This record gives sequence, C-alpha cells and structure tokens, in this order.
Amino acid sequence: MKLTFVLFWIVALSGCSSETVSRGATLLSGLSQFSGEMQRVGSQPERWPDRQRAAGGLKTLIAGTLGASGEFYRLVDLDLRKREFHIAMGDSHLRADRLQEMTSELAQMDEEIVKLKPVVKNQLAAIAAQESAQRIDNIATLGLLGIALESFSAAGAASGFAAPSTKVGQYIVTDLGSASTVRAPDGQSFRCNLFSIADEGSGMRCEPAR
Repeated sequence: MKLTFVLFWIVALSGCSSETVSRGATLLSGLSQFSGEMQRVGSQPERWPDRQRAAGGLKTLIAGTLGASGEFYRLVDLDLRKREFHIAMGDSHLRADRLQEMTSELAQMDEEIVKLKPVVKNQLAAIAAQESAQRIDNIATLGLLGIALESFSAAGAASGFAAPSTKVGQYIVTDLGSASTVRAPDGQSFRCNLFSIADEGSGMRCEPAR
C-alpha cells in the first residue's frame, strides 16, 4: 500500500460527507492490500524496505480509521518481525543454536499475538458503534474485519476448505474471497462486495441475494 493513498483516505474520511465510504471498510481494504503486498515481497530478503514501508503504511491507516491503537500497532510489528525471522531461518548457513533461539522467540511472538487479538477485536467493534451498526453493509464489514483479524499473522494455516464465517449479533457473515454473504435471523441472505473510491476510501455494498 502506498503511503500517499493512505493519507488521502485519512483526509477524506475526516471531512468527507459521502455516505458511501466508511472507516471500517477502508481499514478492511487496507488489511487486504497489506496481505497482498506481503505475499508479493514477503519471501525475498532484499525486499525488507518494502515490507517495512507496507507495515508503516498500514499503521498510518489504522491511526486514520480506528484511531491510535498500541495493540494493533504491536500486531503489525510482530507480524513484520515474524516474516523477517522466517526468511532468516531459511538460510542454510544459520547456526543450529540460533535457529533454536529464533524458534523459541517465534513461539513467544505467537503467544503475544493471541493475547492482543481480543483487545483489537473490541476496538474494531467500536467502529460499528460509531456508524449505523444495524445496517447490513456495516454488519458485513465488522464480520469481515473479525475474520481478517483472526487470520492476521496466524500461527498455522487454516484447515479445510470451508469459507470462514463469524457471527455479528444474530447475523452470520461468510467470507467467500471475492465477495461475502450475510444471513439475517429471518433467513434473508445478502451478497456484499467491497469497493473503493479513489482518494476517498472504501465501502461495502450489499444487496439481497437472488
């Protein structure tokens, strides 16, 4: 993610009157872009400046959408450190004793990440409280943010092929990858898509499923 776009989003969200974009959806889009960027440069040792810039851009976006969050910043820092560790541990010339030390440190980082996530999840819920929490698009956004948080810097790969889902109140939100669905308590289903508006941010568009 480029920092210039991050700054545009923050400025737009702080004064934009449009109801089509939201802080939650903009943060969700930023998390997705961060994940994509890390997949692109994550395994190349010489691309560490790009990884640092991506992490810095995400923290700037967090500040502009969620607000200052030491816990979320720490999650990003730990994710970056884990990536650098995994790259270093792939070096065949790494000493065995250092490999053992790094393995132990990775386990400690994973333990800290597990403790931080519930705190950040509560902070994400505050976004819905500031917006129209009962709107389907905001329910979808909050659910997808929760799913994204759970997978963020996770210790192990997800098992099985089932699409990840979560509950937001009595609604069930399912992440299908290119889209998502929301099932209401009365059985009505909605199909939702994340979209972006240049220099403004991102929003969630939901329509009844046919």
